[in-house]
Amino acid sequence: MPSIGEKEFRAKQIYEWLWTKNAHSFDEMTSLSKELREKLSEHFVIQPIAIEEYQKSMDGTIKNAVKLFDGNVVESVLIPTESRTTACVSSQVGCSLDCTFCATARLKRMRNLTAAEIVDQVALIDQQSREDFGHPLSNIVFMGMGEPLLNFNNVVDAIRKITTPHPHGLGMSPKRITVSTSGLPKMIEKLADEDLRIGLALSLHSAIEEKRNQIMPFSNKFPLSDLLDSLKYWYDKTRSRITLEYIIWKGINDRKEDIDALVKFCMQVPVKVNLIEYNAIDDGIYQQAHESATNKYIAALENAGIVVNVRRSRGKDIDAACGQLANKNKLAE
Repeated sequence: MPSIGEKEFRAKQIYEWLWTKNAHSFDEMTSLSKELREKLSEHFVIQPIAIEEYQKSMDGTIKNAVKLFDGNVVESVLIPTESRTTACVSSQVGCSLDCTFCATARLKRMRNLTAAEIVDQVALIDQQSREDFGHPLSNIVFMGMGEPLLNFNNVVDAIRKITTPHPHGLGMSPKRITVSTSGLPKMIEKLADEDLRIGLALSLHSAIEEKRNQIMPFSNKFPLSDLLDSLKYWYDKTRSRITLEYIIWKGINDRKEDIDALVKFCMQVPVKVNLIEYNAIDDGIYQQAHESATNKYIAALENAGIVVNVRRSRGKDIDAACGQLANKNKLAE
């Protein structure tokens, strides 16, 4: 820290306080002298996130409305199960995309989150996991507000900070981190080139081109053939099987042709499929498909040798489930 007349090792101490111990003020950096802490306060500023609203679901899911330094609000979620606790973190304020089934897509994208704001969400949820459930955070999914691959540099930087061993990072295993994308082929390939050793999830929802374009209009610019090529590239580079996230809606993608198209898509690259329970966003357009449709999907996928799981939503009573993050609280007014 020559710029303020301090020795270089002080920078390492401050780095550890910020990125490992998650200090939110210079006063918390008790290994530094009072004089140095005062000098730091004169020259620098820390802009931590703060919980503005905390909600806990009947199933134990925790949703945080997190206020950023500029007054913008994002939401992050802690999802507990018997074997793990998962952090669902946001990467943007609002969203740039236009998926018609997602509440977040109805919010205007205000800005990207910084790497520090993303790491702060993880550190916050890790603390909640320890306090509420007695063990540290075990998994992270970039499935909150925003499209992670449209905030590429900050998301990658945050992942590196999260996975860097102590004392320079949070020391979490990259194998327990999943980035979920709506499907941006070039950016999927770019992420593969980063060699982060993380997981990739793709929101697919239909393997029929025209139908997917209706559900996710932005995908008109990204043909399924290009998307499939990017997934093949991902697997060739990482040897990591992709997770396909797939919601089944009544009258939209619950027919045999939809099932057959998904099976055909899955046979072309190593994947597993998560069939996701739909969480309504009060527009009446989309409705959860009948259980018989889900069972037909399961049977067809299993008959083709494809791993399939049904993912039940958590936190629906506090609008914390997948696709429901939309700042539906007084902070959004």
